[in-house]
Amino acid sequence: MRVLNERAIERFARKHPDSREWLKRWLVAARDARWHTIEEIRGAYAAADGGVRVKSGARVTVFDVGGNKYRMITNVIYATETIVVLELLSHAEYSKDRWKSRY
Repeated sequence: MRVLNERAIERFARKHPDSREWLKRWLVAARDARWHTIEEIRGAYAAADGGVRVKSGARVTVFDVGGNKYRMITNVIYATETIVVLELLSHAEYSKDRWKSRY
């Protein structure tokens, strides 16, 4: 898969060093993957949720990061094998659902 907006991951990892190793491993796995369905993603990341609806009506895929402490919101475009990293949040920020109105 091609991962877009890796800078968001780098910024988040600098701010939250305890997420760095998980994010580094995810990047390696995602770049090597050829996911075509949410079920394939869940084969590697069982807690991934591919059905989170946002304000635009679109659905995003959310990954639990670092043992459920953080969330990474992505747009997975299976047809082009592309993952767009939209945002990374603490679990508390994610739970407020304010982020949904941005997409």
